Order: sequence, then C-alpha cells, then structure tokens
Amino acid sequence: MENINFSQVVTVFHGRTLPEKARIAGYGAVIDKLGLSMPMPERLALISSKNRQYVYGNWRVFTSRHLPDNDLYSHLIFAIKYEGINLLFFKKLFLKISTSEVISIISGEPTGQYSRKIWFLYEWLMTDLLDVPDIQQGNYVPLLDEKKQFATRGVRSKRHRIINNLPGTRDFCPLVFKTEKLINYCSSALSEQQDKRLSRVGKDLLQRASAFLLLKDSKASFSIEGESPKSKRAARWGNAIGQAGTNALSKDELLRLQQMVIENTRFVMLGFRREGGFVGEHDRLTGEPVPEHISARWQDLEQLMSGLTATSYLLEEEEIDAVVAAAIVAFGFVFIHPFQDGNGRIHRYLIHHILARKGFTKQVVIFPVSTSILDHITDYRNILQQYSHPLLDFIDWEQTADNNVTVQNETIDFYRYFDATPQAEFLYDCVADTIFNIIPQEVKYLAQYDRFKHFLDDEFEMPDKTVALLVRFLEQNEGKLSNRAKDKEFSDLSDSELEVIEKRFADIFYD
Repeated sequence: MENINFSQVVTVFHGRTLPEKARIAGYGAVIDKLGLSMPMPERLALISSKNRQYVYGNWRVFTSRHLPDNDLYSHLIFAIKYEGINLLFFKKLFLKISTSEVISIISGEPTGQYSRKIWFLYEWLMTDLLDVPDIQQGNYVPLLDEKKQFATRGVRSKRHRIINNLPGTRDFCPLVFKTEKLINYCSSALSEQQDKRLSRVGKDLLQRASAFLLLKDSKASFSIEGESPKSKRAARWGNAIGQAGTNALSKDELLRLQQMVIENTRFVMLGFRREGGFVGEHDRLTGEPVPEHISARWQDLEQLMSGLTATSYLLEEEEIDAVVAAAIVAFGFVFIHPFQDGNGRIHRYLIHHILARKGFTKQVVIFPVSTSILDHITDYRNILQQYSHPLLDFIDWEQTADNNVTVQNETIDFYRYFDATPQAEFLYDCVADTIFNIIPQEVKYLAQYDRFKHFLDDEFEMPDKTVALLVRFLEQNEGKLSNRAKDKEFSDLSDSELEVIEKRFADIFYD
C-alpha cells in the first residue's frame, strides 16, 4: 500500500459534485484508490480546508484536524469511527489485499479497538482465522456504534474482545444507519399512538374496518405488480396476509406462500429458481434482456435464504425497532428475488409478517402498508432502483438462449451486505401514512356509512343491498344521483325524498 495518495483534493468525485473543494476520506478514498468492485456508499466523507464541520445532502464534511494520515489503516480508522461499519466494503477489501497485509494492519496496534474490529471483521467475513494470538485482557467493545447504526444486544467474541452486535448472520446482514428521520420515527412510538387512537373505536367497527383494509391491501399488492385480480383471487391472498406472523419464517413457509400467490402454474416454475433472473424489459426487436435489476445467482439462493430466515428469527427475538427489522428482511428478500414469479407480493407480505411477529400493532388484524406503497408508487420504485441500478456496473452477465440472463461473476455479497437505510426510511414513511391517514379514513368512512344506513333504515326501510348501491352511485357523482339512477334503480323515490337523501348524504360524508 505504499505510494498511494488516499486523500487527493477534488471538486467532483465519481460523478458527484462536492459542496466545496475538499479531500475524500474514509471509505470513498479507499474504494477509489484500491479500485474495489462495489458501488460508492450513499454517504461519503470529506475533509475541508475550512474550519467548519457540516452535513450537506449525502456529504459529511469534516475539518482539517480530522484528516487521516495518508495510509490505509488511518483511513480505515476514520471510516469506522465516523462513517460506521460497512460490511460490503470490508469483504471487498479483504478479497483485494493479502492476508499478510491484514496482519500487518492489525499488528500496528494489536489491542486498539479499531484493530480488533478489523481483525474480527476479517475472520467473521472470510471464515478464516488469522495467525494472531487471542487478546488476553481489556474491555469488550461493541462492533457497531449504536449511536450510528441499529444493533442487537450482541454476543461476545472472547478472542477479539469484541461484542458482535450485528443485526444479522454471516449469510445475510444488511445494516441500517440511525438517520435523523429514523431516530425521530423510532422515538415517536407510532405503534403505541395507533393502539391508543384505535382503543376508542368500537370493537365491531374495528373488526369491519380490518376486514375492508385486508381486502384493500391485497388488491393494492396486486396493483403494484400491474395486475387487476378478480375479487376471489384478491380475497384468497387477503386471507394469506391475514395469517401473517402465525407461522415462523422458513424456506418451506416461503414456498407455501408462493403457491398461494401463483394460481396458474402452467407457465411458472414453482420453487426457488434454478436459473438466472432479472427485472426489466426485453428489446422489442431483438428480444435481448434490458435489466433494471439482476437477481441473485440461483447457485447462491440456498445460502442467502438460509441467512435471511435466520436473520428474521434473530430480529424477532431482539429489541430492534420493528419497522427497521421489517425493512431489512422484506427488502432483502425482494433484492434476492428467489422465485421466478411472486416475489413482490411475498416481499410485502414479509412486512406484515415481521410487524406482526414484533407486536407492532395489536388493534387491527393487519397493517395495510401495501395501500400506502401503492399511493407512493413512484417513491417505491425509486427506492428499489436506488439499490439495483448502481449494482448493474458490477454484475457481469450474459444473455441466454431463451433471453434470460446468466451471471458470470461472484455477486452474493451484494445481496447480503447492503445498506438498507433508504428502504427503512421509505417503509417508515408508509407506516406513518397508514397510521395517520389510511386506517383513520377507513374507520371514519365506515362510521359515516353506518350513520347514513341508519337514516335510510329508519326513513325508508331500505335493504342493505339497496343501501350499498345508493351509496356507490352517490360517491361516483359527487353526492348527487344521476338522472339514469333516478329513472331506473330509484324510480320509486319521489323528488322530495331524493333531495332529502342527497342532503343527508352531504351532511354525513362531506361535513
């Protein structure tokens, strides 16, 4: 690592304009100078020549006194201290440099906390013990700084005197940073707020609202995939969503869910893929695949899915935030894309599953987050692409005879060691929207419907089926009945009666 200038002064870095002329430090500097085969992290660190420290977008700017020495170890210390742990970075680094270089880094300060963290990460990621003696004394240090990243209680590694508080396993461990948005969401106790609000709602009304929300969420999940299923099919998947959290997550449970999603198996191979996979289009003239996302290699699915289910169980048992845990598991699943079809709906089912297993909400049968995702579909697609698009430059794929893709290089680490912070923030936005808008609106609507129905029962002894038809017509025409409805379905009502009905509808629904 001699004669490498890790801290060059730049104004533009990998297509990103800096907020000022400055030096790249930490992860960005090492990835750039060593040519590590990975996307740049979303957040990067700069060393300013000015005596001020600030955050600008995804840039974190430090003063010149923070400038690390011009060597690899100093930049690694800076990265761990100020940027948090990046598992993908360390895996790519350890694949790039020799074992002797790793030992040399550790030996410079063998009992220092940063040396011990690097040492632990090497042996954890590479599953290979270095020729370094165990630490015999000293305090245990948590691997993740809990002020920066979401962590578990952790398990002690006596050899390194490190507390492994990673929120996952070696085979699947996305990490989430404690951004200002996530800290605010976590401290606001949304689950408790919702339970308190809904505790004031009558049990019967709440049960009916839950049933409507369940079907609505099922239809929304299909709509996100561009499908418009018949009511029977939507109800069937709604029943599956309603059971979320009942069964422990396992590979067999995922296979069961796929069978419930896919009714017609003539053109879909059920089970985990035995071929490549991608999300995108085919060129209309040549049929060539045009990927927006390339799925994990099918040869890696056994390891990845074992890791995902094990991590899911770990997060259920830990006191880690429920929405953050749901984002880690659910988005990890959809990025892996283990099935030929049905991945999207099962991905959203997993959000329900984790929230239910973590006891996030107790007052409703299901938490209709897919409805909010559909309402924010552009943001949803952007958050998926924010992960997928940068990876395309690092995946070596070839077209197959049937216009699929086959991946030529090792890609497993991209799917198990990613930064799930943007996905966690998006999911929390949807959860908040569901709590403060979607569920209250449904409860309010049913209460209004009951008032209107009670009025019609008292005044006209109108049967339920006719009430439902009347409400639908009034909703479709801004509270007024069309001339056709007056002349046909409701011809038995007088003009004065119709006027009273329309006025009462407006008083109840538009008040």
